[in-house]
Amino acid sequence: MLSRVAESLYWMARYIERADAVSRLAAVNFQARLDGGGRDGWEGVVRITGDVEPFQAVYPEGEEEAALEYLLSHHSNPNGVLACLTRARENARGVRDQISSEMWEHLNRLYLLARGGTPAASAEGPDHFFLQVRDGSAAFEGVAAATMPHGEAYCFIQLGRSLERAATTVRTLAVRYEDVRALEDGSSVSSLELMTLLKSCGAFEPFRRHHSSQLQAEAVAEYLLLNPLFPRAVLHCLDRSADAVASVARTSSRAKDRLDAPGRVLGRLRADLAYLDVGEVLGDALCPFLEDLLRRIYQVGDEVTRTYFNTRVILPAARPGAPTSQQQQQQQQQAGGWR
Repeated sequence: MLSRVAESLYWMARYIERADAVSRLAAVNFQARLDGGGRDGWEGVVRITGDVEPFQAVYPEGEEEAALEYLLSHHSNPNGVLACLTRARENARGVRDQISSEMWEHLNRLYLLARGGTPAASAEGPDHFFLQVRDGSAAFEGVAAATMPHGEAYCFIQLGRSLERAATTVRTLAVRYEDVRALEDGSSVSSLELMTLLKSCGAFEPFRRHHSSQLQAEAVAEYLLLNPLFPRAVLHCLDRSADAVASVARTSSRAKDRLDAPGRVLGRLRADLAYLDVGEVLGDALCPFLEDLLRRIYQVGDEVTRTYFNTRVILPAARPGAPTSQQQQQQQQQAGGWR
């Protein structure tokens, strides 16, 4: 497979997953505020996306309506729902021969939904609109699984989605866990914050089936980090990433030692997480641990880029010294703090 094709599929999946994450966070936060939670208003969502300073520069007052617009479609937010789906659609356009017609049509509908999002969010309510985007993103995953051969192209989609999902769970846990610890007194308020954390990762009902006892911060953190069966748990995402890398390595004709590089980085990270004693990293030690974990997930992404994506084509309109296609993708990924 051409490097530029693999890169486009990988980033298409990452951007769709990122749009899903922002939509999920926004919808859950809106509902939590109605239920009396969401202590920091919309700041928590913006903190998770890593865009606090850019948001405050545009909207210093941080009103709810401004936050909704920023998360959805503001031109200065590279991690807004519309910006992510626009980039996903542009990546998909370049690989139409690799994806199914159903995938292209579904992504187009999702993009058009986001493009008309501000009036729709005002008319139907922001929670309803963001849930539509969330459900549309999940449906795209199902369409891809049902209509695309599960070969090398599909592996790059899986790889992009899984790495993005792992990073999102770590970022969400890092921010929400601190909110819980600030209220860690067994009160109904702290329980509501734990519910918000679980719902932000789509994990409330699976967690309650797994743990029937009272909500506890330690059990929630362990579930989101180490559960091997829940699709948004970090360990599960890394397992799926490793499966995708192994499949690509088996089918590619490139040098084996080069292809093994992402697998080695992933293998060390998975082993450290699988054998982790979660009790050692709870409390004050959790935030430093999560920062290091996020850094290592980014390192996996960097290794994937170095190994598989060697695109060096300068766009026709680019001026001398302008970034290459790959560099532009990397800059878009890192913009706003949400790598």
